[in-house]
Amino acid sequence: MSLSFFLVACGDSGGDSSSSNTLKISANAISGGKNAAQADWIQKWVIPQFVKAQKAKGVDVKVTFQPSGVEDEQYKTKLALDLQSGSGPDVFDLDGIWVGEFAEAGYIKPLDSVVKTSGDWDGWKQIPEAVQQLASFDGKRYGIPGGTDGRVIYYNKELFKKAGLPENWQPTSWDEILAAGEKLKSQDGVTPIQLNAGTAMGEATTMQGVLPLLAGTGEPVWADGKWTGASAGVKEVLGLYQKVYSQKLGDPLLQKEAQGRDKSFQEFADGKIGMLLEGDYFWRSVINPKDGVAPMADRDKAVGYAKIPATAPGRGVNGQDFVSYSGGGVQTINPASRNKDLAFELMAFMNSAESIKQQLAGEARITARTDVNNEVLAGDPMLGFISKEILPLTSYRPPLAAYTQVSTALQEATAAVVDGKDPQAAANDYQKKLEGAVGGAGNIKS
Repeated sequence: MSLSFFLVACGDSGGDSSSSNTLKISANAISGGKNAAQADWIQKWVIPQFVKAQKAKGVDVKVTFQPSGVEDEQYKTKLALDLQSGSGPDVFDLDGIWVGEFAEAGYIKPLDSVVKTSGDWDGWKQIPEAVQQLASFDGKRYGIPGGTDGRVIYYNKELFKKAGLPENWQPTSWDEILAAGEKLKSQDGVTPIQLNAGTAMGEATTMQGVLPLLAGTGEPVWADGKWTGASAGVKEVLGLYQKVYSQKLGDPLLQKEAQGRDKSFQEFADGKIGMLLEGDYFWRSVINPKDGVAPMADRDKAVGYAKIPATAPGRGVNGQDFVSYSGGGVQTINPASRNKDLAFELMAFMNSAESIKQQLAGEARITARTDVNNEVLAGDPMLGFISKEILPLTSYRPPLAAYTQVSTALQEATAAVVDGKDPQAAANDYQKKLEGAVGGAGNIKS
C-alpha cells in the first residue's frame, strides 16, 4: 500500500527547540518527486493555515516541513526505530495494515489514552464505524483514518444484455453469480468471471478475491486473537474457486501470467470479460476514458457495478447481506510526544473537511469523511456508490505482521484449486502453512 498520505509532525528534533510550540512536519513526499501534491499541500496550505488558526486563538506555533521520498518499507523501518528509541515524530501516518503491528510493539497507544479529549473531535461523526476499523485494533481506536477505497463486482452491460441478463444487476448470493456466468459462457471469446487467483496476482488475489468472499461466509480472516484456518468458510471459498475454474467460467491461464492482472484489465476493456471483482482504482485509473491504462470510451454507459453478496442473504460477517474489503492510511500520535494536545489539534486540522478538500484539489477520490464524499463525489455516481453503499459495510485486513505470510498462503491455496486440487486438501495445506506463519495451531481457529 502506498503511503500517499504519509505525514509526520515532529516536535523535538530540529526546528526551534526553544519553543514548546514548535512542530516539524516530515512527509514521505517531496515537491517535484514522490507524492509531490502532498508535499505542496503541506507547504503551501497546511502550515500557513494551521499557524494562522492557532494565532487566532492566541497561540504562537512554529511549523517546519522536512521532505523525503523513500520506499515505503524504508520509511516504516526508520519510523519504527525512532519510536522504539522513544524519539521520532509527534504525529505520523501509518498504512492501516501496520496499526496492529505497531500497537503490539508498544510504539503507539489507544488514542484516548494519549489525548484524553480526542474522542470529542467532531469529525468522528462523519467517519462511518466500519471505516473507523481502519484505525482500530482489538476494539480500540489508535488514530484517524485517511483515504480509503472499496471492492465491488464490475460487469459489462452489453455482454449481460446479449446473455439475457438485466443491465441493472445485483446478485444476492454466490449461486446468482455462477448462474450469470453460465449464461455469459454461451458467447464466443468471452470469459464470464475474472476471479483473481494464485501468487502471480499477488495481494490482488487476497483483497479482490479471498477476503471479501470469506467475509461472505460470515468468517473474518482474523478475529479475537486467532487466525482462520481450514474452516468451513475457507472451504466454501475454495469451493467457489473450484466451480469458477472447473466449469470454465474463468480463464486459469490468466491467473498464472506475470502480467495477468493487467491483461485482465485490457480484456475487460475490450469486452471480453463479463464480471470482474476489483476496487474503485479500476474505475478511476484503469478504465477511465480520459487517462486510464485500459481506457473505455463508453465506460459510464457500458460498465455496471454491484455489491459483493454473501453466500446467501444474512450469511456475511455481522449478519450482512453484502460485503467488501478496503484499504487506506491512518494518522496517529507518538505516545512520547512533548506536545500531545497540540499534535492532536494538527491531526484534527488536517482531517477537517476543509483541509481534505484542499488536498483533493478538485479530484474525485474517496475519503474517510461522509460529508466530504457527498460533496466531491456528487458528479461520479460510481464513487458515490462506494461511499454510500460500500463503506458502511466494508472490512479491513488484520493489521498484523504475520498477515503478509497468511496472504501468500491463501494465494497458494487458490492456485492449487485452479490447478485441480480438491478444496478440502487445499484448505488442509493452507492450515499447515498458517501454523508456521502465525506461531502454531494455538493461534488458529478452524
